[in-house]
Amino acid sequence: MYNGIGLTTPRGSGTNGYVIRNLSAMRPHQSESAADRAAAWDVAPPKHREPDQAILEHERLRQVEVKCLELQLQLEDDGVDEDEIADRVDALRTKLVTDSNNAAAKSAKLLKPSDTHALAAAKKDEMAKMAAALGVRKDYQEGDAWNKDKIEEERRARATERAEREERREKDRLRMQEQKERWMKEQKERDRLRRRREDAMRK
Repeated sequence: MYNGIGLTTPRGSGTNGYVIRNLSAMRPHQSESAADRAAAWDVAPPKHREPDQAILEHERLRQVEVKCLELQLQLEDDGVDEDEIADRVDALRTKLVTDSNNAAAKSAKLLKPSDTHALAAAKKDEMAKMAAALGVRKDYQEGDAWNKDKIEEERRARATERAEREERREKDRLRMQEQKERWMKEQKERDRLRRRREDAMRK
């Protein structure tokens, strides 16, 4: 082994243990053509792996059962009656299940590297918070900013939505104006009748 490269020992390898460069291997930038490099831009973005909810639920219940088993072993060592042990373990299980249902998701810093699905769930929550902070739409896909057809389609959709919103606003304004005019006519009619009654009472 030299500089951390190679075999720790040549015994059983059928070689003398020396590390030499493979001159017959071609590097990626030597084998790909200009067309391959141009086509690399058309490759779909990598898909993010979704966390498996069944595995997360199983891990959550496993943690509950571990604590219940620890309590059961401790009570058995203390010589507690079996019926009381069963009751106390059931009470603890119910409490832990309720608490775990209401508990918030753990931070990625508190998780072990082996908890891949929990890490994926924490990463998903973190990305959702970041997207909400930056105002990113939920239907946004990577690369949409460079898709001219989609940009034009979204612009037309926004223009149509704006026109519909203005039309609804104009209809609401006309309806309110009609209601106001009708109310004013009714008010004038009531005032006219009131004045007529007052004139009749004076006579």
